[in-house]
Amino acid sequence: MSTETNTSEHAITDNSQVILHFDLKLEDGSAADSTRVNNKPAKMVMGDGSLTPNFEACLRGLTPGDKASFTLNADDAFGQPNPDNIYHVERSKFAAELEVAEGMIVAFTQPDGSELPGMIRSIAGHSVTVDFNHPLAGQTVIFDVEIIDVINA
Repeated sequence: MSTETNTSEHAITDNSQVILHFDLKLEDGSAADSTRVNNKPAKMVMGDGSLTPNFEACLRGLTPGDKASFTLNADDAFGQPNPDNIYHVERSKFAAELEVAEGMIVAFTQPDGSELPGMIRSIAGHSVTVDFNHPLAGQTVIFDVEIIDVINA
């Protein structure tokens, strides 16, 4: 069996299960997220929604042992901030014991029971401005990956 065939059998495809380390950084080099902090690799299945299609496109074709770095502009990463995702919420809607502060991330329970995180942007009297955009919306990100294992059905 040739090395080329062996490589393609272990290459990431649309339904691969992938175990990888990743570092997500901003253009200024500051860390946004990393699996290396706790030395616990991520495990995901291509197409399961855990990564955006653009992040998945970066991984396709990589094989175990590959290390790669990809720069994604905001539109290809987490999108642009949407003004419709910023809400003004009455302070009374928060638990009385919760000390609401700017920069704080609060989970809001949706009608279906799922939770949606929102960042407190400002507080003015009884009005709290909550931003439900992804914290990295509008940012160009650098996606560094190290593929540990690829399992193809």
